[in-house]
Amino acid sequence: MFERLKQAMGLETKAAGGLADPATLALLGGLGPTAAGVSVTPSTALRCPAVFASVKVLAESVASLPVHVYRRTEDGGRERASDHPLEAVLNDAANPWTPASEFRLLMTTALALNGNCYAYANRDRDGRVVELIPLDASAVSVSRNSTTLEPIYRVTEANNQVHEYGRSEIFHVRGIGTSMLTGDSPVLAGREAIGIALAGEILAGSLMANGAQPAGMLKHPKKLAKEILDRLRVAWDSRYTGADKVGKTIILEDGMEFQQLGMTSVDAQFLEQRRFQLEEVARLWRVPLTLLGNLDRATHSNAEQLGQQFLSYCLMPILRLWQDALRLTCLSPEERRDHYVEFLVDDLARADLTARFEAYSKAINSGVLSPNEARGMENRGPYAGGETYMRPVNTAPAPTSGGNKQEAA
Repeated sequence: MFERLKQAMGLETKAAGGLADPATLALLGGLGPTAAGVSVTPSTALRCPAVFASVKVLAESVASLPVHVYRRTEDGGRERASDHPLEAVLNDAANPWTPASEFRLLMTTALALNGNCYAYANRDRDGRVVELIPLDASAVSVSRNSTTLEPIYRVTEANNQVHEYGRSEIFHVRGIGTSMLTGDSPVLAGREAIGIALAGEILAGSLMANGAQPAGMLKHPKKLAKEILDRLRVAWDSRYTGADKVGKTIILEDGMEFQQLGMTSVDAQFLEQRRFQLEEVARLWRVPLTLLGNLDRATHSNAEQLGQQFLSYCLMPILRLWQDALRLTCLSPEERRDHYVEFLVDDLARADLTARFEAYSKAINSGVLSPNEARGMENRGPYAGGETYMRPVNTAPAPTSGGNKQEAA
């Protein structure tokens, strides 16, 4: 059946038997099992604890970070554009039934699993985006307009009706991929590694169900009738198979022998294999192992650096994709001249009270922040005189070019 389906759709297979196009694999639900014998799709991959934890870390991190619309001021500074309609969409509710944080959670989950996330951008009479409605990534296909070369989005509804939208109507965040229009699914790109991890879960469950004992066989010096073999199998399973049967003494009679067939979990380096698959899966999303519960290489001295690596090399690229997509879709060309969207990553350091207040102290003492600005970042009200900027008394403005006596000498 699969071969006829592939021929009908004009699909070519690789030598290993897999489809050449990962997008087609996603469309067909991950056609065929992996080499480990497990079918891996963006939905089934979540049954792997390492995949679930990686996606959860990314999605919840993006959902927890504030994002605001800013307006550039004439003096080169910036101010929060609280009056812009997009500000309410990003911080209050993306639409009447989806809170803003939940919207970011859903969209980042789809991005991590499918390589793309989509939302319909509903606009008011003035053309401003007032709603963002998430779309099922598996129901969206993207092509290119042959005349304008702009993307065309086709969304298949539950009733199989297909609606076509232009680029300005769809908020689209895409990940890395070989296509110029869409990103590739990390799940399908790493389906073999995820398949091995899922197979390890099944094997672990099977080992526990059999009392952590591998398979074996009973040998008898004589040929036994089928009725006797069936009775022996039932009796053996009822007495010696299962986690609650571990440690029971095996009693054999009439010259029977038990011969173990499989390797033990120690011989197969079972635990080492499962730990390595955790690392393999974490590589797909570049998530530090410490955030997945593996603290083997975490120390007090490198914990902060690991957190910084997560922010710099894992989370920031995703936030930048979000910011650019929001700016392109939700702001008009005129607004993009002096408006932009930015995530605030300060909340990632909020748990470290000492480091946070030390940073405030340095910023206030050097004149970067006023005390009231620091209090505002802590959601505390201002006080009289707190708007004054401080400057160390042992410093002075740098001399202009040519006014330095030492240089003149």
